[in-house]
Amino acid sequence: MALKTKPGSSFRTHIFVFLLPAALIYTLFMILPLIDTVRFSFYSEEAGGPTTFVGWDNYILILTDERWWRDFSNALENNFIFFVVHMLIQNPIGLLLAALLSLPRLRMANSYRTLIFMPTMLSVVIIGFIWKLILSPLWGVGDTLVGFVGFTDGLPALLGEESTALITLSLISVWQFVGIPMMLIYAALLNVPDDLVDAAIVDGANQWTAFWRIKLPLILPTVAMVSVLTFVANFNAFDLIYAVKGALAGPDFHTDIMGTMFYRTFFGFQLQPGSATMGATVASLMFLVILCGVMIYLFVIQRRLHRYQL
Repeated sequence: MALKTKPGSSFRTHIFVFLLPAALIYTLFMILPLIDTVRFSFYSEEAGGPTTFVGWDNYILILTDERWWRDFSNALENNFIFFVVHMLIQNPIGLLLAALLSLPRLRMANSYRTLIFMPTMLSVVIIGFIWKLILSPLWGVGDTLVGFVGFTDGLPALLGEESTALITLSLISVWQFVGIPMMLIYAALLNVPDDLVDAAIVDGANQWTAFWRIKLPLILPTVAMVSVLTFVANFNAFDLIYAVKGALAGPDFHTDIMGTMFYRTFFGFQLQPGSATMGATVASLMFLVILCGVMIYLFVIQRRLHRYQL
């Protein structure tokens, strides 16, 4: 029997029915675990015994203890570097590729789009293993490749040097995931009316002028959304660092980010014992950092963006 609403009522029952399954699944697997993680961070886990409520002591320990603060601040700083590399390299390249693919006279655009997006569909573990093979100074193919362009000294140990390991991993991640901002921005460019671009070309503008003066202002909300997604994804990153450098995130924790710190804190690694309550505290701080970044976007950046009816 069809669900009906009273005449004049603004509530639509079918909307509630369609949203209910997704809302239940999201609440069960996302909201409730998040709430329980935050709750668990206010407890202390005793060896072989029950947990006891300690309030803010776990947070105070991380922010004031020398060892905990050194590890946390190092992971947070590396995470910001990881994010900045993606913002300054991945998203501009994605914007440029989307602009090129949207050119009306570009041949084989579908093939280019598929090839660029293909690394995104591969497992991060596979990507990490492949690049370890390429960049290994002992038996990698990188030495042979750079020899073709005149570098006779071979490829330096990019993943083994403290000054280059994090940047190298960031660039590997950029190479794999540049297809995501490209596709999102490309989809937004397809929604720009052709009449606006045609009118600009008739007035004497070329394709690039039409892009910077007409298309780009129209897709700025999408570019901002891509930036937020990049922020959230990078502060949730873990798998690439773990696949390439392990849980210790070497050399000497120079590739350690908040995800790998959480893993070692929660599960333990080698001589470091695991602690579920301290791991929950680190996870809650990760959530707080992500929440602050999203709130800045929603209340500072999004309100300043002009949206145009397409």
